[in-house]
Amino acid sequence: MSNEVVEVCQKLVRAKSYSGEEGQVAGVLADLMNQFGFDSVDVDKYGNVVGTIEGREEGPTLLFDGHIDTVPVPDESKWSHSPFGGEIEDGKIYGRGTSDMKGALASMLVSAKNFAAKNKRNFKGKICVAGVCHEECFEGVAAREISKNHKPDYVIIGEASRLNLKHGQRGRAEVVVETFGKPAHSANPEHGINAVYQMAEVINAIKVIPPAIDENLGKGILVLVDIISSPYPGASVVPDYCRSTWDRRLLVGETKESVLGPVMEAVEKLKESHPDLNVKVSLAKEEQTCYTGEMIGDERFFPGWYYDSKELFVSSLFDAVKKAGIESVLTHYDFCTNGSHYAGEAGIKTIGFGPSDEFLAHTIDEYIEIDQLEKAVKGYEVIMETLSELE
Repeated sequence: MSNEVVEVCQKLVRAKSYSGEEGQVAGVLADLMNQFGFDSVDVDKYGNVVGTIEGREEGPTLLFDGHIDTVPVPDESKWSHSPFGGEIEDGKIYGRGTSDMKGALASMLVSAKNFAAKNKRNFKGKICVAGVCHEECFEGVAAREISKNHKPDYVIIGEASRLNLKHGQRGRAEVVVETFGKPAHSANPEHGINAVYQMAEVINAIKVIPPAIDENLGKGILVLVDIISSPYPGASVVPDYCRSTWDRRLLVGETKESVLGPVMEAVEKLKESHPDLNVKVSLAKEEQTCYTGEMIGDERFFPGWYYDSKELFVSSLFDAVKKAGIESVLTHYDFCTNGSHYAGEAGIKTIGFGPSDEFLAHTIDEYIEIDQLEKAVKGYEVIMETLSELE
């Protein structure tokens, strides 16, 4: 088992796959699915690859979700191992995407093959393994196409969890605040309206907005992450435009209106003492090109979600994983995943379970422990067995 899952992980890591450039790894993934005897392998308009194994009886569709895009490697010389070599040292596989999250996808593939062979396909329902595109840019957007085409009853997110069960996550939004001033020569600033000075006032007003709080997921954090003015460079010119971007961590049930509302209220109150203030508040929106040529994008608003630990599918999986000898606790993701679509938008029962540690994502010398890969194979098989029998 270990050699196979290691080899699969290495093959996936060696196929470089930045967001929008996943074509090579998509081909490797489809080939592996065919070699492993999947009944069908589908590629949709965004380039997501979904392999399906059919059980002999009617039952639920289980979707195992692993994104195949990675963040870039800005400087390979800073790595002690090749970021696309899949090299092994001290029981670890090194490379970009090992932990985030090609290792999990390798475990899912091997688990699905093993489970189908062990049961000779005498199980209820279907098992789908999905290699999802563009997750690093748009959590859940490409996943919409998968749930539309395959209609899963349960989704298992493979993002790193150290084999803990994640029954929720905070979502994410990007709030954009723009100020509009009036240009002037910096030798005569009184003839202009400095958009950056305006933004400074707005920032101070936004900073004191009380955060929303969820008893399970914590605070709906709102933090400034980017600011830029125009013209840039601004030598001898009073800037007439300034844009700030705020990262907002979303709680269960929050809407676009409930997130933007407090920011707009703070701005309107500020205008009472600053009548020249010209401000626009909105959600960031972006569009990019997939490797298939299809455009993908939307407003950056990816909902949070949470399932009670007493929910049958949550408690059943937790009990099963523990009985299988895997040390696991019930907790939730602090970061955003494709679960924003499955659970947050579509209301599909979703759980997170993946090998490796969250903190290894996006790091120099990213790696995954082989022991974690092997245990994940076992864990995914237990999940398949438990959910396929769950009424």
